Amino acid sequence: MAKPTDEARLAVLIDADNAGAQHLERLLVEIAKYGTATVRRAYGDWTSSQLSKWKPVLLAHSVQPIQQFSYTTGKNSTDSALIIDAMDLLHGGTVDGFCLVSSDSDFTRLAARIREQGLMAYGFGQRKTPKPFVAACTKFVYVENLGGKEVAAKETATPSATTGTTKAAAPTTAKKPSLKGDTKLDNLLSEAVETSADDDGWAHLGAVGSNLSRLASDFDTRTWGYAKLTDLLKAHPGYDVQSRSPGDGKPKVSVVRSKPRK
Repeated sequence: MAKPTDEARLAVLIDADNAGAQHLERLLVEIAKYGTATVRRAYGDWTSSQLSKWKPVLLAHSVQPIQQFSYTTGKNSTDSALIIDAMDLLHGGTVDGFCLVSSDSDFTRLAARIREQGLMAYGFGQRKTPKPFVAACTKFVYVENLGGKEVAAKETATPSATTGTTKAAAPTTAKKPSLKGDTKLDNLLSEAVETSADDDGWAHLGAVGSNLSRLASDFDTRTWGYAKLTDLLKAHPGYDVQSRSPGDGKPKVSVVRSKPRK
């Protein structure tokens, strides 16, 4: 049985062949929300020049590189090495959950097996990640959601024509996706709110958030440009959000309900 989030020991296993080195620092910050990364390993053929960008960031963040030669062209031996180590850790009982960093569907069964064992399986990958792997994880985070204005400026830096030094592009304010007419979002919110609603149609925001995580492992308010679920629901034209005091000096809680259809 997994420990509470603040005590959870997590194994971070990175498929370096299928993940970008530029995301590592932000990934570790995100992972810290779920527990402590006691195991940090990155798998790949480190003799290959294609992984050269990984080496400095691995050292900076104390991630152990695991060497895996490509025995045969076209076959990914890195996946096999990662899966074998994951199963050893799973049965060793030294961790409470796994963070699988890859956009590769080959880890779908591994994520499902981790969940079957009663542990948390967190996935981290790009939006192109196949849906079966996303669904197999307890929670899946798209790396595109981890960047902010400063990160965007840094990653779009361009060399100066006069000095040869790197010049960061001016930060831009990303336009939030429209919430109106988003059928997938509407269906998720509707089911999450209705499941937790009382007789008057009001639902506690915490319960709604839990329902959303169960309904879709990749649900993330940052996908729509909002840091918190409260902000997204307040911006959505179909919902009312209120802050209420339960009395007895207890802190206020947020509740939400669907607006009556006109």
